[in-house]
Amino acid sequence: MSTGSDARTPRYLGAAFVFQFATSLAAGVLSGSMLAGTISEVLVSISSNLGQMRASIVLELLTSVGIIVMTSLLYVVLRDQNRAVGLVALGLWMAEALMLAVKTLGLYALVALSAGHVDAGTPASDREMLGSLSLDFSQHAGQVSMLFFCLGALLWYYLFFRSRIVPRVLSLWGMVTVPLVLVNTALLVWDRSLDPSIALYAPYVPFELVIGLWLLIKGASVPSAHFDSSPAPDTVLGRQKEVGEAKEHHPAS
Repeated sequence: MSTGSDARTPRYLGAAFVFQFATSLAAGVLSGSMLAGTISEVLVSISSNLGQMRASIVLELLTSVGIIVMTSLLYVVLRDQNRAVGLVALGLWMAEALMLAVKTLGLYALVALSAGHVDAGTPASDREMLGSLSLDFSQHAGQVSMLFFCLGALLWYYLFFRSRIVPRVLSLWGMVTVPLVLVNTALLVWDRSLDPSIALYAPYVPFELVIGLWLLIKGASVPSAHFDSSPAPDTVLGRQKEVGEAKEHHPAS
C-alpha cells in the first residue's frame, strides 16, 4: 500500500531540481568573472574577492549534494519504468556529483595561491604555473562532470517520457536540448581550444527550473503504479468472493 510520503515524493524531487538549479547558477555567477582572463589576472581577482570565491566553492559543494539527493529521488520515482536504465542513470549522475566535488579542489588551490598561503619566496613564475595547473584541473573536472550529466540526463528524460509523470512536451524539451549540451561538452573535453558556442547551452538552461517548479507545484501528472494506492481488481474480486462464500455458510435466520 502506498503512503502519503510516497505521493509527495515527486514534489520533493521538484524541490531538489529547483535547489540544485539555484545553487549551480549562483556559483557560476559568483565565480565566472573571477576565472576569466590570464592566470595572473585570475589570481589577482580572487585575492581581491576571497569571500566571494569561498562562497562560490560552498555553493558548488551544495550543488553536488543537491544532485545526489535529486538522483536518489529520480530513481525512486522512475525505477518502475525500467530498473536497468534507472540504475545506469543513477550511476552517471552520482559520478557527476563526485566530479563536481573534485572540481572544487582546484578552486581551493587557487584560493590558497591568491591568499598568499604559498611560501612568499616562491617565484612569481612558479606561482602562476601552479595557478594555471589548478585552474586547468578545476575546469577539466567540471567538463567531465558535464559529460556524465548529459549521458545520465538522456536516460532520465527518456524514463520521464515513458512514465508521463510530467507532460511529455517537458520530457521532449529535455531529450531534444541535452544532445546540444553533449556536443558542446564533448568538444571541450576533446580540446578546450575549440571553444564551441555557448549558445548550444541556451535552450537547455531553463529546463531544470521549469520541470522542478512543475513537480513542486503540480506533483505527478499521471501517478505511476508505484504511487497508486487503490487495490488491484483481482484483490477486490477475491474479497467479494469471500463475502459471498461466507453468506452461503452462514445464511440469515
